[in-house]
Amino acid sequence: MVREWTREDAAHALRRPTAADDKYSRGVLGMRTGSDAYPGAAVLGVEAAWRTGLGMVRYLGGPRAAGLVLARRPETVTADGRVQAWVIGSGTDAAARTPAETAALRALLSDTDPVVADAGALDLAVEEEATAPRILTPHDREHARLRAALGLAPAGTDRVAAAADTAEATGAVVLLKGAVTIVAAPGGWAATVEAGTPWLATAGTGDVLAGVIGALVAGAAAGSPPDGSALAALAASGAWLHGRAGALASAGDRPITALDVADALPGAVAEALAG
Repeated sequence: MVREWTREDAAHALRRPTAADDKYSRGVLGMRTGSDAYPGAAVLGVEAAWRTGLGMVRYLGGPRAAGLVLARRPETVTADGRVQAWVIGSGTDAAARTPAETAALRALLSDTDPVVADAGALDLAVEEEATAPRILTPHDREHARLRAALGLAPAGTDRVAAAADTAEATGAVVLLKGAVTIVAAPGGWAATVEAGTPWLATAGTGDVLAGVIGALVAGAAAGSPPDGSALAALAASGAWLHGRAGALASAGDRPITALDVADALPGAVAEALAG
């Protein structure tokens, strides 16, 4: 059965901080995103993660992207250390990836911390050695390439069935982006998330989405590492918050940019918590 994800569902992925919390108990997200060619992706993902609400973001990327991240969000930590989840691949190109970066990403994907794999890291996230709890976030064209690499048949018109098939083949949660986003987990769990507004079809909003999902996963993993349907629920909740932030940013039918969506995330979070 496929369910439509709602505000009430998304609220379960959020937790108000208490007086007993510290930055570690609220979740620490590691991010290996951005590149010299696309440094803005790092800024957008980090911004989105902070605005979704968590204790710390560690950004580990190239110097150009790191400088831009710190200029926008000086509270970001750029030293390696303890994390509870990762976002990798946003704003990167697999064809331009160095051997050292490939090795570093493979190490994360074969570890135990949950990983949100986007864009330039998707190819590594479906390798047999990738055993970490994973959320894959392809759009339709990336999904088609993944399925071809896995030896699966072309997706066809049934996006839910295709995402579920890819989830079974990879053992990962698949979040298939689109006007209707599909989230599928191995074992048959599936949900749809309606985009908040067509204005979200603009550059960089996928980087924002990855940051939102990463923040939710890190917050949940600060308690106990999520897997399976729990990880899928976090992914669907991230998609809902992302869509709602887009709707808030574009209220009155206004054109928006990806950074506008990130800026509207606190309002989306507050709405979900109020509900």
